[in-house]
Amino acid sequence: MRRGIQYGYRSGLEVSLSRQIEEAGLAVSYEQDKIKYLIPESDATYTPDFRIERPDGTSFFIEGKGIWDVASRQKHLLIKQQWPDIDIRFVFSNANARSYKGSPTTYAQFCDKHGFQYANRVIPDEWLKEGK
Repeated sequence: MRRGIQYGYRSGLEVSLSRQIEEAGLAVSYEQDKIKYLIPESDATYTPDFRIERPDGTSFFIEGKGIWDVASRQKHLLIKQQWPDIDIRFVFSNANARSYKGSPTTYAQFCDKHGFQYANRVIPDEWLKEGK
């Protein structure tokens, strides 16, 4: 069966290649296989938006987020895993926004699932009181 862009190919080149394979008398098997690989570690640096100092000398961070894309969510999971004692809290412009179009998960639900503190639109007074 020949497949065109309307049948799931991502480019005209893939359409052309599938035709070439088919015309050679071979079965066309498109995106049927998965090959796992590891992305090597690399050093990265994160710069939090705000630091709130507590009177006892400890601190926490506040990160303002409008759009919280998958790369940023993954970054914060890695930071939380590698630095469990660092307290990073999020203030979203819309905590009920979906993680991606069509996602069943909101930013708030993601935070709840992964143990991140968050707020919607403004920094809660109780967070600010921690700095006094």
